[in-house]
Amino acid sequence: MWPRILPFATYMAFIGISAGLPSDSSLDLWLYPIKIIAVLGLLIFFWSSYHELQRPVMTDTKEAAMAVAVGLVVYVLWVRMDWPWAMQGETTAYNPFEAGATIGVFLAGIRVFGAAVVVPLMEELFWRSYLIRWIANPDAFGKIPLGTFTLGSFAATVILFGLEHNLWLAGMMAGAIYNGLLYRTRRLWPCVIAHATTNLALGLHVLMTQEWQWW
Repeated sequence: MWPRILPFATYMAFIGISAGLPSDSSLDLWLYPIKIIAVLGLLIFFWSSYHELQRPVMTDTKEAAMAVAVGLVVYVLWVRMDWPWAMQGETTAYNPFEAGATIGVFLAGIRVFGAAVVVPLMEELFWRSYLIRWIANPDAFGKIPLGTFTLGSFAATVILFGLEHNLWLAGMMAGAIYNGLLYRTRRLWPCVIAHATTNLALGLHVLMTQEWQWW
């Protein structure tokens, strides 16, 4: 249980710290790399506990293509769902180049790496490996096979995953689609790859358009 909770809890704790900083503080630019290092360290430390990831990343090219396609669909929908009524809290923007051109390249690289590698692993382990099974059976979540559907666990994880994000409706959309991929494949790696594809595509979108509010 704890190997799947602690990386996520650590990530959320850093978000809480960031929210408490003054809006004009430059510390937030450096808090993200620290957050990613801390979460990555926990994932590496607990890696042997993630039995659901001790399998081939992809079983075949069809599964790989499906995961990537799902990730791209979520990205395309995400950047079209920034309606004011579907947002919660204040809109924030992470512009790494506020620290300067050279340092900005480094911070942007960390941001893309964190979003496309660390965050998908951390979030999928928490939401679609741990929580979705814990809600189905709080007493023995590890005995519930991956991809087991119950209406309560589906609805709860979709709603909570949405509320984790500033764009709550887009978050619910992504949570529902990633859950569907879990039910379809009964494996966690496709969800990680799909999530990574979404975040990588969004990161490239941000860097090309300089629409920093997506970060």
